[in-house]
Formats: sequence, structure tokens, C-alpha cells
Amino acid sequence: MLAPVMKALAPHWGALLALALFLTAGLAVLDDYGVTRDEPHHRVVLLSKLTQIRGETASIPFEPDNFYGSVFQFPLLFVERAFGFRDARDIYLSRHLITHLFFLTGGLFAYLLAVRLFGARLLALSAAGLFLLHPRLYAHSFFNAQDSPFLVAFVIALFLGLRAFRRNTLSAFVLLGVGAGLLANLRIMGVVLLVGVSSLRALDFALARGWAERKRVLLTSGGFALASALTIYALLPYLWENPLRRAVEWWTALSNYPIIPLELFRGTIRRSVAFPVEYLPVWFSITAPPFALLLGLVGALVVAARSIEAGKASLRGKRRRRGFALLLAGCFVAPALWVVVAGPNTYNGWRHMYFLWAPFALLAAFGVQWLVAALRRARLRAAVYAAIGAGLIAAVASMALIHPNQQEFFNFLVDRVTPERLRTQYVMDYWNHPARQALERLLAETPSSPVKATMSGLGGMLRINARILPEAERERLSHAPGPDALVFASGPAADEDLTVHAVSVYGNTLISVARKPDLEAAYAAASSGEPIIRSEFDVHYANGALVYVKEPCGEADVAGGEFKLLVVPWDEADLPREWEFSRREDRSFHFLNLGAAADGKCVASVPLPDYVVAAVRTGQSLPGRREIGGREVPLWESEALLNLELWREARRDALSREPLARAVFDLRIVDGALVYLKEPCGEEDTETRFFLHVVPEREGDLPRERRAHGFDNLGFDFFLRGGRFDGACLARVPLPDYSVASIRTGQFVSGAGEIWSVEFEVGAPSAENGGGA
Repeated sequence: MLAPVMKALAPHWGALLALALFLTAGLAVLDDYGVTRDEPHHRVVLLSKLTQIRGETASIPFEPDNFYGSVFQFPLLFVERAFGFRDARDIYLSRHLITHLFFLTGGLFAYLLAVRLFGARLLALSAAGLFLLHPRLYAHSFFNAQDSPFLVAFVIALFLGLRAFRRNTLSAFVLLGVGAGLLANLRIMGVVLLVGVSSLRALDFALARGWAERKRVLLTSGGFALASALTIYALLPYLWENPLRRAVEWWTALSNYPIIPLELFRGTIRRSVAFPVEYLPVWFSITAPPFALLLGLVGALVVAARSIEAGKASLRGKRRRRGFALLLAGCFVAPALWVVVAGPNTYNGWRHMYFLWAPFALLAAFGVQWLVAALRRARLRAAVYAAIGAGLIAAVASMALIHPNQQEFFNFLVDRVTPERLRTQYVMDYWNHPARQALERLLAETPSSPVKATMSGLGGMLRINARILPEAERERLSHAPGPDALVFASGPAADEDLTVHAVSVYGNTLISVARKPDLEAAYAAASSGEPIIRSEFDVHYANGALVYVKEPCGEADVAGGEFKLLVVPWDEADLPREWEFSRREDRSFHFLNLGAAADGKCVASVPLPDYVVAAVRTGQSLPGRREIGGREVPLWESEALLNLELWREARRDALSREPLARAVFDLRIVDGALVYLKEPCGEEDTETRFFLHVVPEREGDLPRERRAHGFDNLGFDFFLRGGRFDGACLARVPLPDYSVASIRTGQFVSGAGEIWSVEFEVGAPSAENGGGA
């Protein structure tokens, strides 16, 4: 009975051997990967959705999670329950194993799809290798149970698509519809396949010969649409109550996700809905193996050229390969174009768009096929495959070099040589995956004694990763928040002199382990002076650090939530480039990482940057309570000015000049900055936002995106530009370095209009107004 099976498998021995090697490698490194931030969250959301299915009251912590499908999360939970896993180590290792096995299944389907497309097994094997050996995707194939399964489901759906168009039967299109529905359940972007298939069926209908053929197109298309809709409905409990209305909410919520984080891109931190158009193309280009990028580009050009030649190419008969190539191109280009043009909420690098690698790897196979066909000599064809093999080996070497942090892979298109350079240009570790690695290294350095470490911070990833360590290692970890406990931080430690060790990739620190500062000395220094802030905590400024003190106080007062700390420089030129967009540096921290609770008091010492600081805003967040946009509700919040003599000097300089305009604030230009001054003045005068429109003498001096408006918009919140002191309010806004013709400024309330405004001409720079206009 095995003979027919062996006969069928014999031609594919190369693919089977490769799959066996990948499986062996995956099992060997399975226990090297840590738990990431989204894994516990998705598990909790799934448990809540089970209550929906049982008809009980669901309690999903964050409402938009209602819109996420759980088609891949259900099997993970089923295995957990079937095997009776209770220990976190067993639970997450099983999840990582299943996710990775599914990823390898994607490689198998990429191979089968390429075999059907090209009929060349070596070419198909190359396509599977391109699919599987993307360093970032390989790491995500263990710990990302959302984006990685979506990538795999996409390539499986493409396989079903080729099969359906080839057979042109109702059953094949119904199966494709089920696959497309599963895809959309995993991520809303799965609708791209629905649109792509529907568009090609419309093309087939237009090119059909006679009513009988058109009738078959309508029948199969209807089966596809119905199967897709029913699958989406069945697997998303949120739709059950009111399918039509909630389907609209589903699309609206996931295409305009309410969490809008800040993220570093090309050296500047921006809001995730305000990235430049090159965001996705740059991320895609700098994180893929270079040889794969080249092959994909060749393949895309080949498909484009053949499509122009074919004209009316469809998925029928002998033209199905060209038509399917169009589908691949559409599935790659359309979503990428949507991100570039529409600018949806995209963050964490390009992980939401990892599925693009499926059509891209297959487009690369078209490039390989063209190269092989263009070369007549067997030796040259062999050289092509040898070069691809060398490229795949290079990808494996790159992965081995940074194992188990392949999710941080960058290629040579960026600076990977200069220490700490990448970290200041692009977001690197956003899920704190190296937390396990940091714990393991710390334990390895003290092989026979307990290790005292503070487990707060890093988004809770220290605690969960400590739980997946082997039991003997777990027992050696003492979760002590005392002053002598070691602490973990994303990136370099606040004080590099206190660093014990760090987890790095390309010389860029992902997680550091350090000793705490001398809290006794900090407390003594703070006690010798008056606090700059009096609130739930007294905050002192001493020896270049902020010292937080609360008496009486215990660990319960500081164990939960995060302490916010925003730092505003006196001179914006001193601000690290990545913070230029937000005009302040975020140095928020967990209290027990930089402090301790002992002897009835809580003390933390937080080093400030080495530039001159103008103001700070700090407070304590309340865990579990968030506003729209994901901002935590503060338990307390306050702000203070530092280096007060600089503020007083700025006030004296302003008063020495006549105002250019008088309104609620007097306005002057001093040393190239517009100065707002009001006295007497109180907090109520600075609560609302300021608008500032600067008109240049030459329109061409404006940034390109502002030329349609005719002015530069330099609006600001008072905290980022000013301060209140000695009964006065003063703000300083550096003006652009071009010649300014006029300025219009004032304050306003969003939705209610202006509170006050004034407009005045600036004219040529002069000694009287301080120049710099």
C-alpha cells in the first residue's frame, strides 16, 4: 500500500529532505525563544471570546480586541487543554512549536504552488527557501501567533486560488472562499485576496465565450463569495448579534486602530499615523535578504513586461500562469500602495505587512524562472541556482550570527557597524523578546548562588519569561525589589557605570542589566533641599538627577503602574534626533527599577540627560485604566522648571526690548525665537493650545507640504515651550531660519475656536528685535 505513496513522493525528495532539515533545526532551537508581549494578551482575549461563544457575558479588557479573529488561537488553546498543560513553560513552548510547524507548512505550500506554476522542482525548492529563510519571519514563526500564521494562511490561500482557477469548479471555489474567510479572520488585510479573486473573476466573465461559460463564472463566483462571508461570520462571535452593522464596525475599527503609539523611524520618533510615505518601502528593503530583494525586483519586472505583452491575460487555459502572476502582483502592490497612500495606523516595523513576503517570494521565483530560461548553457543555469543556494546559506549565516534575535535582522543597506547607531534610527525590540536571554545570561554568570533581580518593567515580560525557564533556574531567581537587586531596562542602562551586562545585536543594546543607584546618598541629597514638586511624591532635583521621595510608603505604593517622566531641553538642538518630532524626551520608568521601598519610605533616583534641561513633567500612572489612544490615566501628574536662572535671564532679555505686538501675551523676537510673556499670569492662562502661523518672505522657503497653506504651522502646548515662574508666564519658540514676513498667533480651544489672536509684520532683522527673524 505504501508503494503508490512512495512513488508519488519520489520526485520531491529534495523538498522532503529540506523540510526534514528545517524541522530538525526548529526543534533544536525551540527552547531558545522567549515569550513576547502579545502572547499572554491574545491568550486572555481568546478565553474571553470563549465566554461569548457559550452565551455568557464576555469581558474583553480592550474593546477593539472584539474585532480580532481567533481562528489560529483556538488550536493553540485546544492543545493546551488536551494535554493538560498548567505550567507556563509547557503552555508557551507548545504554542511556539505549533506556530513554527504551521510556518513550515507555509514553506511546503510555497513549494507545491511553485511546482504547479513552473513544473520545475528545483525552481520550486528555491521559492520555498526564499519563503522560509527570511530572518525576521523565521523568529516570528515561533512567538508571533498572529502575523506569522497570517503569512502562512496567505500562501495557502494563494495555492487554493491557483487550484480553483485551474479546475474552475464550484467545489474548488467554495474551498477557496473558506480559505479567504479564514485569512480575513486572522487579519482584516485578508480582504485583499477577496478583492483580487473577485476582480479576476470579473475579468473572466468579460472574456467568457458565450452564456454557458459566463453562467459557470457566476456560479463559482457566488459560491466563493458565500463561503467567504459564512466563514468570516462563523468564526467572529462579535458579528453574530448584528452581522451587517458590526461588519462595518469591524472594518472601521481595524483599518483605523485606536492605539496610536510613537515609533522611531529614520532617526525621528513620530506618531504611527504620521509616518512618511516611504515607511513601508524602507522597512521592507532594509530587513530582507539582499539577494531575495534583487530576485523579487527581477520577477516583478518580468511579470509587468509579460502582462503588457499578454494584454488580456486571464487565469484560463494556457494563460493561467500569467493571470496568476497578476494576482500575485496585485496582492503585493495593492496593500503596499494602500499603506503608502492612505497612511493607516502601522507600527512595530512592518510586522502587520509580513504577509507581503508570500507573493513577493513567488514573484522572485518568476525572476529565477526568467533567468534560467534566458540562459541557454546548462553551466550558466547551474550557476544561477548555485548563486541562489549561496544567498540562502548567507541568510542562514546571518540568522545564526544574531540567534535567537533574528527579529532584529537588518541588511547592509543600513549602518550595522557603528555601535548603538541602529538603535537611534529604527525601532528594534518592541516586544521585549530578549528578556529571557537577559535572565539566562544573568543566571549563567552566577551558576551556584541565588540571583536578586527586580521583575518590574519591560511590559511584564520579565515575570512571564522567568516562568518559562527550567524549574531549577526559576528557583534561583529571587524576585526582590530591594536597593541591592539588579534591574533590567530596554536599551542601555540610565547610568552606564552601573551596567552589569547587556543583550545586544549589531552592537546595539536591546536590554541591559544594571545595579541600582546609591539610594541612601540620593535620599541624603534630596533631604538637604526643598522639592521642586509636591504631590503624592516629593520630587527633588539633586546632583543631575530627579529624586522621588515618599514617607510613609511601602512597596504597594510603587509596585504597579509606570512613572511618567518627560524632559524638555532648554535648547532644542541638544535633543537627541529621535525625539525632535515630539520636542521632548521620554524617560518614563518603573519605580522599583530605579528605587526601592524600605524602612517606611520609598526613594528612587532618576538620572537626567547631560544637556541643559528646561522643564520636566512627571507623574504616576494608574495600571489597568486607559483613555482613548491607549494613554494610561495618571494617579498624579505635575511639572516643574529646572535651571530657573536661565528662565529669569530670558525674561530680562525680553523686557529689554519693545514688543512687536501686544495681546494677552506680549510678543518679541529674541535671538531668533518668538518670546511670549505675560505677567501677572497663572496656570489658567496656559492650559489651552497655542497656534503659530509663520509666513515667509519667499513662498519657496516653506516645506513642500505647507506651500498650499502659505504658512508654517508651529503650534505648541505651553509645557513644551514655556514655563511659569515668579508670577510670570514665558514661552520661547525658535523661528525658522528663513526670512519671516509676518506672524499670526494666539490660543484656541479645539472645536470652540480662538480665545485670542494677533497678527503682525516682522520685517527685516534688526539689532532692536534681536535679529534672527
